[in-house]
Amino acid sequence: MDRTTYGLDIAKNVMQLHWVEAETGEIGRKKLARAKLSAHFAQLQPVRIVMEACGSAHHWARVFTGLGHEVELLPAAQVRPFVRSNKDDAADARAIWLAAQQSDIRRVPQKSTEQQAVLALHRTRSHWISVRTATVNELRGLLYEFGVVLRGGRRAGLKALGEQRAQIDEQVPQLMRSLVDGQLQTLSQVQQRIDQLEHEIAAVQKQLDKASELRRVPGIGVLGSTALAATLGDGKAWHSGREFSASLGLVPAHSGTGGKVRTGHISKRGDPYLRTLLIQAAKSAVMTAHKRSDRLSCWVQQLKARVGWQKAVVALANKHARILWAVLTRDTPFDPDHLPRPPTARSGASRARCCA
Repeated sequence: MDRTTYGLDIAKNVMQLHWVEAETGEIGRKKLARAKLSAHFAQLQPVRIVMEACGSAHHWARVFTGLGHEVELLPAAQVRPFVRSNKDDAADARAIWLAAQQSDIRRVPQKSTEQQAVLALHRTRSHWISVRTATVNELRGLLYEFGVVLRGGRRAGLKALGEQRAQIDEQVPQLMRSLVDGQLQTLSQVQQRIDQLEHEIAAVQKQLDKASELRRVPGIGVLGSTALAATLGDGKAWHSGREFSASLGLVPAHSGTGGKVRTGHISKRGDPYLRTLLIQAAKSAVMTAHKRSDRLSCWVQQLKARVGWQKAVVALANKHARILWAVLTRDTPFDPDHLPRPPTARSGASRARCCA
């Protein structure tokens, strides 16, 4: 017997349900308080519950899974087109139910509490990085009003401020000097917090076997390995490395009409933080590729010579995403000399010429 599908729009206090009875086709709508949601589904036979992958969705997914229900999470961007009327909770729940009928919408994998905790460390670090950047820029702008121009870049600017502090103090009033001292003290405290978070992330990386294996890929560091391991899990939510790469927006966007298809820049869909980490890892790997003689590094050098630095970086980030997915799902160690098909004498010769 088919399970009844429930579209659930979650919020802080009030939840909205929309469903169609599998046997009778009767449409149902119901509004529930947050405190009564678990009790409501505990009374039902196993059903299919579909939600947007938004705030607290993974928590509720774990709760409903524990009650024996089938839970699916949908990307919010894929649900939005199904809102046909004025936006409210009932319309959102109906849109979720409609989107759940589309089998071509990729489901978001459910995260465990451990995965969410690791990603929370990364989000907190990103927040303090933003605070540090904003504080430096504010300090730079305030000093500029007094004719003080600091060199570009955070480290270079702060170094110049330290070297020129005596001259700067002569140009600005006492009130401004006190303000600069306060901003520098704030930067020191923020940096301590960032260092502490990075230390905690490094400790997590040592505890995750998968993260340690991912670090063997050139360019992948502590941040990239822990964030990717926490996001991928076992990787079974993606059917292929290409699908995982596409979900991060690392493949070209395309549009077509009348039989003509045009490809453009990468789509930049999905998680921007993971995409940024992969791009940064690819930049590091491209910069140091000439120091290695493995097959992957040779390919990078040839690609860079053919299409240029920037395209080579993006192409390597795409390849890294596929490699990382394969390492996790197939439980095989990373091999930079891996061949997709049996090697031939010609491929061996081309590799020798590349690395010579």
